[in-house]
Amino acid sequence: MLIKILTTLGSIITICFGLWHFFVPKLWNWYSYIDPKATELVLAIRAINIFFSLSLVLIGISNIILIYNSMSNRYSIMIVLSVSIILWVTRSIVQIVYPQGTINSFLQYGMLVAFIIVSLLYITSFILIL
Repeated sequence: MLIKILTTLGSIITICFGLWHFFVPKLWNWYSYIDPKATELVLAIRAINIFFSLSLVLIGISNIILIYNSMSNRYSIMIVLSVSIILWVTRSIVQIVYPQGTINSFLQYGMLVAFIIVSLLYITSFILIL
């Protein structure tokens, strides 16, 4: 039961980050930093952001489906949890090495704490499944 709770919490946060990230370019006015003539760059950034956002949503949903599906086996759950762990640990490391949100220390460290919490939720679930 603890595995389901931890995985569900991590997955809900993952899904929320993915949904929120669909709106980040507009909220943070990303394209104002790019030369308007660089239309290919704008398209590339838009495509990457959509792919990234959708990937987060789908990974979170996959974790929830697998953890609650009685037909899922331990191996398949561990594979998807491994992907989630790699994703969030990498994001935590990137936030330490190349921090975002440095305009506001609350934002910078708040993101780092959130990334680490999600990593720990998935890591703990993974260890409990082992």
